Amino acid sequence: MKIYTRKGDAGKTGVFGGKRTYKNSARIECIGTLDEVNSTIGLLRAKLGEDHDWQTNLHRIQKDMMDMMSHLARPSDSKKTNPNPKPIDGAEFCENWLDELEANISSPSDYFILPGGNEISALCHVCRTQARRGERTLVTLMLEDPESVEEYVVAYINRLSDLFFTMSRAEMDKKGVAEEKWQLFLYKRKKKKS
Repeated sequence: MKIYTRKGDAGKTGVFGGKRTYKNSARIECIGTLDEVNSTIGLLRAKLGEDHDWQTNLHRIQKDMMDMMSHLARPSDSKKTNPNPKPIDGAEFCENWLDELEANISSPSDYFILPGGNEISALCHVCRTQARRGERTLVTLMLEDPESVEEYVVAYINRLSDLFFTMSRAEMDKKGVAEEKWQLFLYKRKKKKS
């Protein structure tokens, strides 16, 4: 089977259920952004090596991302049912991993930090910012077709950016790389003044 179909040459692509939509629609923009996140997670996994502690969880996230993208590809007026699983426990999964990571970091997260540190930490920040962009595109799609975006997807993507921030900090802490602090979080600054 050939990879190219020539069906997209006029700027449209297929969505779940058979309809075609422009490639710059809110739906396709959202799916494309989450695909970028997933691809960057793949790069992160490749850089970590096969035996790294994070591999299993990151593999699960990648599979969940594929399932979520398939559900986002289904407009609310589609007559077809999507048979792919819905990772409705994704936000909780991220929270549990976040708690585990934070428990092993030697200092609390009180500061905005400059992205970087080392290659793994920097890649985690790329995943974080892409997930935030994905969240923004989800909101655009929600405004256009609210019934096609389920709450579990928005919560999961929201938690992912927090997770990748914490993974970045965990990597730096583990490797003994000092964080480049920018400034205290606002609520910490207010507390310090009082």
